[in-house]
Amino acid sequence: MPIGLVWLGWTLVLAVVQLFLTAAACRQQDGLQWASSNRDGDPPRYTGMAARLKRAQANLAETLPIFIGAVLLAWVSGHYSPLTGWGAGLYFLARAAYIPAYAFGWGPIRSLIWGMSMAGLLLVLISLL
Repeated sequence: MPIGLVWLGWTLVLAVVQLFLTAAACRQQDGLQWASSNRDGDPPRYTGMAARLKRAQANLAETLPIFIGAVLLAWVSGHYSPLTGWGAGLYFLARAAYIPAYAFGWGPIRSLIWGMSMAGLLLVLISLL
């Protein structure tokens, strides 16, 4: 299996881990009563780490479909190259570093890490050319 597909698989695992981390942080603020309710009305306003983890999760949701599509398209179309693998690896590693950077409020570093993930995504997209 090409390494880019392996990185894609690990990125999906990372997305699930991020989902659970976010849910755990939110449950600390809103409790199980909200989580097990019908959730009618306005949702709780999260603060601190829970709010930052929710924003990090939303940020991943913005680019993950593009990443998945690009890696799969490179493989299916025969445009897969080492550049695809390098880009996928960079995307995964940066996304993994982005979670604690956002959760702990490492502002400027977080933005640099986000830029690295975008560079990885661009490498995968370039490999399609």
